[in-house]
Amino acid sequence: MLVFTLKRLGLALLVALAVSMLSFTLLHLSGDPASAIAGEGATDVDIAAIRAYYGFDRPLIVQYADWLFKALRGDFGESYYFQLPVAQLIGDRLSITMTLGICGISFALLTAVPLGVAAAVRPNSLVDRVALFISVMGQAMPSFWFGLVLVVIFSIKFQLLPPSGTKSWENFIMPTVVLGYYAMPAIMRLTRAGMLDVLSADYVRTARAKGAGEMRVMFKHALRNAIIPVVSLSAVQMGFMLGGSIVVESIFALHGAGYLAWESIGRNDLPTVQALILIFSLFYIVFTFLSDLLNAWLDPRMRVG
Repeated sequence: MLVFTLKRLGLALLVALAVSMLSFTLLHLSGDPASAIAGEGATDVDIAAIRAYYGFDRPLIVQYADWLFKALRGDFGESYYFQLPVAQLIGDRLSITMTLGICGISFALLTAVPLGVAAAVRPNSLVDRVALFISVMGQAMPSFWFGLVLVVIFSIKFQLLPPSGTKSWENFIMPTVVLGYYAMPAIMRLTRAGMLDVLSADYVRTARAKGAGEMRVMFKHALRNAIIPVVSLSAVQMGFMLGGSIVVESIFALHGAGYLAWESIGRNDLPTVQALILIFSLFYIVFTFLSDLLNAWLDPRMRVG
């Protein structure tokens, strides 16, 4: 297990380095940051002065190395627009996005896994059809439309929940449902497919033949093996939730890191965008790394190779 962990850790570090290098290069090649900072009407002298002040006149590899070493110390530079340290800016917003992401994936797992198991136990039954209908609805509805529908029903029509803000836990109910419902269909369908395969396996029939109770067969023998691909998918969905919460945060006026990314892209705030890409990528890499470890613990055969 130690060798497996070290191999996965080394691979994760390589991926993080590649992502940081690729995103830094693409962002700096997408346009002249000095011109973007100077704005319209700036003279060539002004742009040249800004280019020299921020070091944009240095070779790109030197700029990247300087940025990377500072980033490793937690220094992501200063926001061009907000005139604040980027680390402080993101730190103030990240807790909202993390809270929303954790609540969203928890909602998705708590609804999708039981539905998937119930649908697999009774295939082609009413429960199975209802579960598939819920899954299809989740895939068909755009998040922004579903969020607006919830606001109209629960905030405007019945006035049960606040439509926006972060003052209390009630503000996170509708965003959690919208974000979780986005991830729920894929998890539910994968759980159902995995359970259908496992329930017809020989070792499950053997367990039943030995007189094991149905609950023991279901949760100890079947679900433990069927849940392995769900763990990997949940890690991927969590990464997408953190990086893709821009729409949900915009609808419900949750000024988290996702909304900050939207603001920074629109204002060409290069240091903030660069730092957010790296942080969201690191979250994705860490969740994938942890899911690999969990899968290796659930199925020791995965530690080989």
